[in-house]
Amino acid sequence: MYQDKVLIVGTGAIGGFYGALLAKAGADVSVVCRSDYDIVKQQGYTINSSQLGQWSFMPSQIIRDANEYQGHADYIILCTKNIPEINRVQLIINAVSKKTCLVFIQNGVEVEQELIAAFPEHEIISGLAFICSQKTKPGIIHHLAYGTLTLGSLNNSGRPSANVQHLSHLINLAGIESLTTGHIIQSRWLKCLWNASFNPLSVLSGGLSTQAILNSQEPLIRTIMQEVCNIAAACGHPLADDSIDINIQNTYSMPPYKTSMLLDFENNRPMEIEAILGNTVRAAQRENISCPVLDTLYALMKLKQLSGFQH
Repeated sequence: MYQDKVLIVGTGAIGGFYGALLAKAGADVSVVCRSDYDIVKQQGYTINSSQLGQWSFMPSQIIRDANEYQGHADYIILCTKNIPEINRVQLIINAVSKKTCLVFIQNGVEVEQELIAAFPEHEIISGLAFICSQKTKPGIIHHLAYGTLTLGSLNNSGRPSANVQHLSHLINLAGIESLTTGHIIQSRWLKCLWNASFNPLSVLSGGLSTQAILNSQEPLIRTIMQEVCNIAAACGHPLADDSIDINIQNTYSMPPYKTSMLLDFENNRPMEIEAILGNTVRAAQRENISCPVLDTLYALMKLKQLSGFQH
């Protein structure tokens, strides 16, 4: 029986979790791991999940660079932070073989073109993780809530490809919901509703949880989300009328949570400001859509990043 060969590049809270799920479903999963290399090489990953319990995952190959990968990967899954300092193409190019399907599970809108241009002969799958997950220690991942992974091909608009359906099937086999869509760009804008609101506000509020922010500032959250909806519609990807209400309801029901942007700020790491806020604001400028609150959040976050680096 054939075993899918998967290479995860970027094995933090997202890559480590979904890599462990794919291994659980029977795939041969290898990882590119840098900062946690020594510990992962020794003991692999431990996943503590509120839904699935605790289990360990020892990758097939644990390497520091994609060019060390032995064999031909069916899927290369890129799960790094989406920041200007990281060259996504260079991270994976040395492991890409003729039939490799490229997947990126990353935040942001209008982030596809770089990969499409670099790999015109390959299928590229865009993935969106709706998940509360944190790396608590090297090799230790705490899955707090949710986990739905939405997948869609950038090469086959309108219907999920066979590769999309197969990867989704593996995630579902492991016990976490995975959805497929023929409109993945629209799904990216839908996720941006939440990211563009809660990520920056968690940093600017001095570290408040998503629950505290929402309890105090629901009208502000709704204003930000409406601006994102307006931009998405102008870009040709209108969101459902109840999108804001559903995002608000889901956030009220999730456990108090530190956003990824807040964790990056607290650890003096670059934040995904450009992918989440910068690209959204630039899309608004291109389409002549007013977004004063997003403009302000973007400017304040750039100042916050600057202040963090100067400490």
